[in-house]
Amino acid sequence: MNANQDTQLHELFGEVIYSYTRAQAIEDGVLIDISETAREAGFRFPVAITSAAWADCVAWSEEDNTRKPFQDEAGRLWDVVWMLGNAVRRSKGESSIPFELYRVPREGNGRKAKLTTLKAVCGPGDDMEPVITIMLPHED
Repeated sequence: MNANQDTQLHELFGEVIYSYTRAQAIEDGVLIDISETAREAGFRFPVAITSAAWADCVAWSEEDNTRKPFQDEAGRLWDVVWMLGNAVRRSKGESSIPFELYRVPREGNGRKAKLTTLKAVCGPGDDMEPVITIMLPHED
């Protein structure tokens, strides 16, 4: 943002009371940076996933493997990133893209994969660079 834009925003909205940056959200664990895996799948922008989406679609423990089919977090994360990549290729340049994938839920006794929906939003990062955030459909 240039100085003129800063001045215009300040005149319109007044002083910023508080801002919470993407970097702070990653440091706090609200977002999890998955950019390295995303780069392997062909993404050029930084990618993060909310902790709620991680818990639902990626998190997996050794205890889970005693109750469910064997999986690991790396494979589950790859499924999320791969399905997002497919959705992005089919999209028409939207900044918010819903996408679906099958994942074995951690809760309950079920062992079958169930369809779930996530969404990815591309927007400005802390320095106005494009970033992607994967989240549950009801998250903002």
